[in-house]
Amino acid sequence: MSKKYSDWLLVSDIDGTLNDKSMKLPANNKKEIKRFVEAGGNLTLCSGRNLESLNIHYNKLGIKTPAICLNGAGIFDYNSNNLIYYNVITTQGEEVLLDIFSRYKLLNLTVFSYNKIFLAKKTCLYGFVISKVDNLSYEFCNKISDLPRGNWGKISFFGLPSTLKKIQKELKNENNSELFDFFYTSPVTLEVVNKGVNKGNAVLKLAEYLGINKKNTAAVGDYYNDVDMFKRVEHPVCCGQAPDDIKEMCEHVTCHCNNGAVAEFINYIENKYIK
Repeated sequence: MSKKYSDWLLVSDIDGTLNDKSMKLPANNKKEIKRFVEAGGNLTLCSGRNLESLNIHYNKLGIKTPAICLNGAGIFDYNSNNLIYYNVITTQGEEVLLDIFSRYKLLNLTVFSYNKIFLAKKTCLYGFVISKVDNLSYEFCNKISDLPRGNWGKISFFGLPSTLKKIQKELKNENNSELFDFFYTSPVTLEVVNKGVNKGNAVLKLAEYLGINKKNTAAVGDYYNDVDMFKRVEHPVCCGQAPDDIKEMCEHVTCHCNNGAVAEFINYIENKYIK
């Protein structure tokens, strides 16, 4: 295990991890990230957000390392403006998801490409709200046929928990199980990506790209969409408000995200493994 900062990759989720519950960045997180990066460490963000949304947070922190977007579907180097990796939902997968959407009247569908958000119908409340919060580029598509195809990094279904459970069963059936991976980001939000796409695989792809040994990878998150990341990195860490079963799979539990969980994460990895 290396004692050199440059041999380490630390990865942080954004919502409920880097940011507090009011979506603000605690001052100690910013301070410790800047210090770790200036010491030569590789630290970056890994989120369900697309590149436009992710960049808002990335630019505040002076990060140099490529970032992971759309829950692992893409890896982007903002410094060279280069999309290093992008794994999209297949054409067959798109057809299945559109068929599901057409059969549930109260369901919201939001399609995320790496650089734009597409809202299926003007009643798509979830996608509209997340777009307006960060002033992101979005487009309403009043007909299913108007949705652009071939660039779906992920989609999000927003609906009643009972509806999402039915959709989950459809996604897991023998015809669809090899097309998708999916996870809940809230009790009313089910996100779907291409098979094999997850934060954990993306972190290891990024480590390989940077030439960093898996033994020197660490990640911090707070919810079930971070589980694959916790399973794949060598040193999984979660925030204090994470569910109990998430805490059980991590080697360290930080304070609540409101109090600077990422700052504590950096200090923990640094003091235990680098210094």
